[in-house]
Amino acid sequence: MIDETFLTTEEVLEYLQVNLRTVYRLIKAGKIPAVRVGRQWRFRKRDIDAWVDSQRARGSAMRAPSTAAAPPSKPSAATERPRVLVVDDEASIRDLLSKTLALAEHDVDVAQDGRSALDRLRIYPYDLLIADLKMPGVDGLSVIREAKRYKANLPVIIITGFSTESSAIEAVNLGVAGYLTKPFLVPQVLAAAAKALGE
Repeated sequence: MIDETFLTTEEVLEYLQVNLRTVYRLIKAGKIPAVRVGRQWRFRKRDIDAWVDSQRARGSAMRAPSTAAAPPSKPSAATERPRVLVVDDEASIRDLLSKTLALAEHDVDVAQDGRSALDRLRIYPYDLLIADLKMPGVDGLSVIREAKRYKANLPVIIITGFSTESSAIEAVNLGVAGYLTKPFLVPQVLAAAAKALGE
């Protein structure tokens, strides 16, 4: 028996943990099929699940195994999806951010530490850098300083669980576009990314 469960727009927002603008972008791009019923949209749950599964598979293919530092996938000339580099030593944070940003139609690469982030920044010009401040080895501020040498106008969002006044001031002096403190909510990340990218 085929599952014909339909979701309202509000239920899809809750289910995907995204904002209304993102859902409308997905509908317009033909990523998730929707049926107009009066003034409301209805979504087949199996279509939403199929799209989420395709994003997970795509995200897994883009992420390098933790032991190897594979180069980021090359973008096609036709695509204008923003490419984001997420740097955090916590796997759960990297995973959450990469899934969230993929749902918002961003191409996401991840790095588990500052050193691998710097390697990726040398290879590819990113549109946005999201970096944890406190990481072992090369910390977030060092990554930002180096990233700004490669691309001076690169938008940066800082995410940290250990916010101090001095690190906040230094981050502002480096020209960060956003500053989020853990724990953060998915809509906060999407709003900060959209603002940083000028969307």
